[in-house]
Amino acid sequence: MNYLLDTHIFLWYINGDIRLIDKYKRIIEDNRNEIFISVISFWEIIIKSKLGKIEIPSPVSSYLNEKRKLHQIDIIDFESTSLPYLEELQAIHKDPFDRLLICQAMHYELILITDDALILKYPVKVIE
Repeated sequence: MNYLLDTHIFLWYINGDIRLIDKYKRIIEDNRNEIFISVISFWEIIIKSKLGKIEIPSPVSSYLNEKRKLHQIDIIDFESTSLPYLEELQAIHKDPFDRLLICQAMHYELILITDDALILKYPVKVIE
């Protein structure tokens, strides 16, 4: 199966956070699964780090790439071909980063791993 990690799930996983449920951890660590993180998540983490909202070792981009590679998580770029999905999304979720992740999951037919209840209201495949 192919999965896209929501930003917080990626951070919980790489930091061993107890909020990450075992089910998600097993999916991420199962070698039969292809796990992706979006460049959008990296943008979000870098921006929030610079604003002092989260604490990430510097340089942030190097740290994130190192962790991504260590855990065999592939990065997916945001392509303009995902934009039509953004146009069609209802304004349920106000977070622009999450809205872009939803578009990517829909466009690439990825299952989104998230703990965000608002995302569940969109027509995107998620783990429940």
